[in-house]
Amino acid sequence: MEIKYYTEEGLQALKDELDQLMYVERKKISQQIAEARDKGDLSENVEYEAAKEQQGLLELKITKLQELVYNARILDETKVDISKVLLFSSVKVKNKGINKEVTYTIVPETESDVKAMKISVTSPIAKGLLGKQVGDVVEVDVPAGKITFEILEISRQ
Repeated sequence: MEIKYYTEEGLQALKDELDQLMYVERKKISQQIAEARDKGDLSENVEYEAAKEQQGLLELKITKLQELVYNARILDETKVDISKVLLFSSVKVKNKGINKEVTYTIVPETESDVKAMKISVTSPIAKGLLGKQVGDVVEVDVPAGKITFEILEISRQ
């Protein structure tokens, strides 16, 4: 699995979710399985089968989160180069089509939050801005067509 970069807060959120699944959800499903088993014949016990299926899905999710956490690295945001757009850059751009300024922060996929203007590094806009510098004019392909941005400012989030 590839290494992915996170903020401290982003990695902590992953660890918190993993703890919740391992120590709370696992226990709940074990109790459901025990209760269903106490009801008798397991060959026709729908509750038992459903709980076992939930357990399998939970274990799969736990395994995936463990891999993410194991391969996660924290990127020191204070050392982010602000001469060009990179992961964790805040980028003030002007949409040339509608003459409107907006600021995006480029973050890992798991930390994206469109309402907070935190866009995934894999999004079309972020891909179009990565590596560019202040003053560059960039044409970005998005599902709705093409958007032309002028990069006005780059900073750390």
